[in-house]
Amino acid sequence: MSSHDPKTHDPKSYDKDLSDIVAELNRAAPGATPASPRPPAAPPRLAPAAPPPVSAENLASLDSLLGYAVRRGASDILLIAGSPVTLRIGGALSPAAGPALGADDPRHLLLPLLTPAQTQDLQRNKSADLCFSREGIGRFRANFHYQRGTLAASLRPLPAKIPTLESLHLPPGLRRLAESRNGLVLVTGPTGCGKSSTLAALVDLINTHRRDHVVTIEDPVEFMHSNRNSIVEQIEVGSDAPNFAGSLRSILRQNPDVILVGEMRDPETIAMALTAAETGHLVLSSLHTNDTSQAVSRILDSFPLGNQPQIRQQLSLALFAVVAQQLVPSITGEVRYPAVEILMATSGVRGLIRKGEDHQLYSSISTGRGEGMITMEQSLADLVRSARITRETALARCFRPEDLMRYLQG
Repeated sequence: MSSHDPKTHDPKSYDKDLSDIVAELNRAAPGATPASPRPPAAPPRLAPAAPPPVSAENLASLDSLLGYAVRRGASDILLIAGSPVTLRIGGALSPAAGPALGADDPRHLLLPLLTPAQTQDLQRNKSADLCFSREGIGRFRANFHYQRGTLAASLRPLPAKIPTLESLHLPPGLRRLAESRNGLVLVTGPTGCGKSSTLAALVDLINTHRRDHVVTIEDPVEFMHSNRNSIVEQIEVGSDAPNFAGSLRSILRQNPDVILVGEMRDPETIAMALTAAETGHLVLSSLHTNDTSQAVSRILDSFPLGNQPQIRQQLSLALFAVVAQQLVPSITGEVRYPAVEILMATSGVRGLIRKGEDHQLYSSISTGRGEGMITMEQSLADLVRSARITRETALARCFRPEDLMRYLQG
């Protein structure tokens, strides 16, 4: 299934077992009809003020689909009107062979999962992020949104256990990030690259080996941490706090040792995170950037030009490490391995950031392996040499092909 190209929809790649479950979904959805094309300019269909009556048949069929996705090890489930139910397995899409979902099918299946407050949020913003649990199956992260006037969703199964660095195939050297007492640790990468899992693994290390007060701010809360040696509070934006910045401001008065900010979305949150890292807290957070030097640029570009010198100075003092990661398909296509780029804030790196010489950060990373640093190309070359991925896959995923070839030849 790893060879499936989602753009071609090769009939041989269709999942027959998934098709049987889709047939149940079609029978369960009241008034289900095939989706008909809609003109691009059609106005979005508003969700009803309250979810439709919960149908046992709807939820039973949805549970069958969710359970099947978990058993198959799917990373994502796509429910989109006009398309068949589709799973992402090993990074490749695997659509069902049954008919496409009708225009109202996702709404009938998904809205019963929402609370009244979440339904209002979906009505107001035309999008909603949430987590939900199904007994005997597990927890799921979900994004509900509209496309072509119909409700659609992307669902992601969450591991039953908090992942470890080992289970995620991440370098053991990342353990030192959970040992720091202060500073800013950023995990970056595109959507779906495992940033939340990496952060959860770091929090679990702290929870296991340190006696600290850990506070997380998430939207939504994904991994549920139980107190071990540490005390872990988890604040969900929307239900426990209005936004990241407001919650972070309050957290600083709650005597935390470690703060996890799910995502640094706005200048106020970034500024407060930098201040917290400067004043004796370990701050863990994420950004959507492809490599480590882009993370520095993204933070600076969030502020007006007049404020950037001050932010650059703060960042040079507060930064501890940046980890950029992507998930790369294995040779068999059954699993994906993380390729990582690691920037450690050595005195030399801090000086480059302070002086605005960000273009030289890559050179520092490539020569800093003894200090725990590694470039994306070095990481991909390691995966090729360990026979986990192919040379062709590495070339397709690298940023500097000439460097990758040099590492492979060396």
